[in-house]
Amino acid sequence: MGPHPAVAAIRLAVRRVLHDVLTDLAERPAVRGGAGRGALLPAPGGGTPPLVLVACSGGADSMALASALAFEAPKLGIRAGGVTIDHGLQPGSDLRAAEVATRMAALGLDPVEAVTVRVGREGGPEAAARDARYAALDEAANRLGAAAVLLGHTRDDQAETVLLGLARGSGIRSLSGMPEVSAGPGGHGAPGRTHRYRRPFLQVDRQTARKACMVQSLPVWEDPHNIDPAYTRSRLRHEGLPALEKALGKGVVEALARTAQLSRDDADALDAWAAEAEAGVRDDDGRLECAKLYALPPAVRRRVLRRAVVAAGSPAGSLFARHIEEVDRLITGWRGQGAINLPGRVEARRQGGRLVIRQG
Repeated sequence: MGPHPAVAAIRLAVRRVLHDVLTDLAERPAVRGGAGRGALLPAPGGGTPPLVLVACSGGADSMALASALAFEAPKLGIRAGGVTIDHGLQPGSDLRAAEVATRMAALGLDPVEAVTVRVGREGGPEAAARDARYAALDEAANRLGAAAVLLGHTRDDQAETVLLGLARGSGIRSLSGMPEVSAGPGGHGAPGRTHRYRRPFLQVDRQTARKACMVQSLPVWEDPHNIDPAYTRSRLRHEGLPALEKALGKGVVEALARTAQLSRDDADALDAWAAEAEAGVRDDDGRLECAKLYALPPAVRRRVLRRAVVAAGSPAGSLFARHIEEVDRLITGWRGQGAINLPGRVEARRQGGRLVIRQG
């Protein structure tokens, strides 16, 4: 008799992602990710087996992911490890992190680490916690030489992300939600970094992950922040989405997740267009020419402007649609206005038919 359908679903999702990891490793040479143990990422078939980590909070989604990774990885010749992050935001969080690490080790994951981070205040509590978490995961992955880090975001999380993006009015990229493969927030740098984070459960609903934990008798922890109405995502999860489903009927989550994929395809195509168009709107000195920018379709022009602003030093996570719209008015609504101040002490101004974007 085979496994419960929920267990089979999560294992299949993880197996597919692990196959993708092995394919990516086979297509690139071994690279060094850090000075610590496991720093060498070998191609399949040579030397030390590759390491894949799971980021585990102890909640149902990530525990289901950890159990599926522990089951599937050995069959593919992959080492499976885990990292849990102690944000230090709740009393006893250190004990909770140690307990989660013990549970991962009991599943057969090795290495297993509990990492304590310090959460700042920039961008609000949710954004600050996310930034601290990814920084810690990056450090652990580099030090251990991990080929990938698996994240337990589900289809329900994706639907929530799409609605949050819609509420911000930040354009089609916000509606594209979370990618299945990414480098993390603002990720650049080491070879293979762009493929570090994998989300196997974006096509799996939250209830399936919970059911998989229940039938496997996996203990899970319910983060009180997930039901705290002080947090925007919590209000959306427990009030907003249920209200939408009541008004529109079942299937809202699936439709939003499908919207994310369609939006991502469109956004990727426009980004590629903007990358190609950028070279053609610069003069011989590399300055942006306003007349040539004006001739571009608005969606492409704004992407070119965003790329230029980020390149000048503005943090991508702090740059919103309203910032780019103000810069765009220097092209489309020029009336002699002064410089536009942007996040990261970057300013944009129009001078002599050129757009000057610089920091300081």
